[in-house]
Amino acid sequence: MDTLKKLYSPAGWIAIIVALVVMVVVVPVLALVVPADNPLHLSAYTVTLFGKYLCYGMVALAMGLAWGYGGILSLGHGLFFALGGYAFGMYLMRMIGGLGQYGSVLPDFMVFLDWKEYPWWWAGTDSLGFALLLVVAAPGLLAFVFGWFAFRSRIKGVYFSIITQALTYAAMLLFFRNETGFGGNNGFTDFKFIAGYPIAAPETRAALFALTGLLLILALLACRFIVRSKFGRVLTAIRDAESRVMFCGYNPLPYKLAVWVFSAVLCGIAGALYVPQVGIINPSEMSPANSIEIAIWAAVGGRGTLLGPILGAGIVNAAKSWFTMSFPDYWLYFLGLIFVLVTLFLPQGVMGLFSKWKRAR
Repeated sequence: MDTLKKLYSPAGWIAIIVALVVMVVVVPVLALVVPADNPLHLSAYTVTLFGKYLCYGMVALAMGLAWGYGGILSLGHGLFFALGGYAFGMYLMRMIGGLGQYGSVLPDFMVFLDWKEYPWWWAGTDSLGFALLLVVAAPGLLAFVFGWFAFRSRIKGVYFSIITQALTYAAMLLFFRNETGFGGNNGFTDFKFIAGYPIAAPETRAALFALTGLLLILALLACRFIVRSKFGRVLTAIRDAESRVMFCGYNPLPYKLAVWVFSAVLCGIAGALYVPQVGIINPSEMSPANSIEIAIWAAVGGRGTLLGPILGAGIVNAAKSWFTMSFPDYWLYFLGLIFVLVTLFLPQGVMGLFSKWKRAR
């Protein structure tokens, strides 16, 4: 624990932020400035892969805040991630213009279904500003409405987790339907431009990576401010003994609802950054398995920390990239084994293991 305190001291945080800033600067330089025949050159695939990991790190950070500090175990964060992705994906689809397969201003899937115009819920999505507002509003509003009724009814623990998983599954089935206007099984893909720039250009990919890294740093600093404030101390007290906090005169509802909505908004922003870098968004991102995997990231890294979930997301996804190439049929078994071993032997995750190692030295 002393090691963790040192790590989370002002000097430790400054070192961590400086390291992240250096990474945000170095990766684009290696991709754009270093010649392609140089061993230090980073390919577009590598930059995209690192950018995807940063998006996952932001989602894991959101889970770590809600679960680690608020005691709210959500198995539906994949829904908020996908909503942010779909919100920004609508804008990217509008930017294709007449460059699709059918040469229509409508997306190819709408032309295939013989649609004549955009549905009303696509109104305004050709504006970048409105799309960014939708990225925040869609997951935030859904989280607020759901959280208000759930927390007001004192639903918590495993019951809350099951309800969030059911909500995610219902949304996935809804988005699979072609008549919803979100591309059905295939979702959105084949993007061409973002803010007027070719989305496949190396400069655009490097800029998206840098933007993702900077927003992750800002999200990390915002979460640190929250947990170190009076709000964060009350939130942690609610996590540990909600009934005692109520007897002290505090209403848990606004605290839990605020951190729940903020966590959902972070996931939506991560989803919006994920889509232009990966190049696709479909209903499979809402699958309950994806939301469970997000919880595993937080558990592997360290549930009661902010850096731990980000580290856990990187470790698990790096292992996933290797296992899915080397042993594609056994990846899910490996993921389940990780969760079981961490639960039994590493309740504080990798951050706790690091602390034990330092104490042993």
